[in-house]
Amino acid sequence: MPSRNPSTPSVYARRLGALASILAVASLTTLLTAPTAAASPPTPISAAAARSYLATVTPKTEGSTTGYSRDLFPHWSTVSGTCNTRETVLKRDGSGVVQDSACAAVSGSWYSEYDGATWTAASDIDIDHMVALAEAWRSGANSWTTAKRQQFANDLTRPQLIAVTDNVNQAKGDLDPGKWLPPRTAYRCTYARMWVGVKQYWALSMDSTEKTALVNILNAC
Repeated sequence: MPSRNPSTPSVYARRLGALASILAVASLTTLLTAPTAAASPPTPISAAAARSYLATVTPKTEGSTTGYSRDLFPHWSTVSGTCNTRETVLKRDGSGVVQDSACAAVSGSWYSEYDGATWTAASDIDIDHMVALAEAWRSGANSWTTAKRQQFANDLTRPQLIAVTDNVNQAKGDLDPGKWLPPRTAYRCTYARMWVGVKQYWALSMDSTEKTALVNILNAC
């Protein structure tokens, strides 16, 4: 019977150690190069909570836009360093977003929940105010201070800001859910929850067609 080479266990140990190191590096490389998952606005209130709130709402005739100006809702505010609210939302709602030294998004991809389109140029994306500034003005923000309107226009805590296809956002304009809803029907329940949550937090009024549309959507959620 041939004698056993006493160095064999140490050779195997070294090989196993080297293999473990290679696998560890490979795993780390995969982790670092894996695509970043797209984020989204803050989670809206539940459909049940939205329905409960709507049950307490007394519809009010919408006010006028007399005296309204977007300048009365200062945006986009600086969030950190050179990053303003728009660039912050582009980074948050995008996937693999790369920003330059001025915080401008130079690459990445964005999925628009409103219409299901995906874009790879930030210029194709608008940051939609869920409750439009003019709609807020007609619903009570006309009596706010400029400071409060600025907080509303740059609200990152509620689901008030979302990155979407620019021409879809432009089609929405300042319309409420009684007059406009996202063309992607699968998102309408979330949209209604977002809308109700924002209006509830900021104590903005609703007109009758707006409330009816929201109730109908949420009853089907």
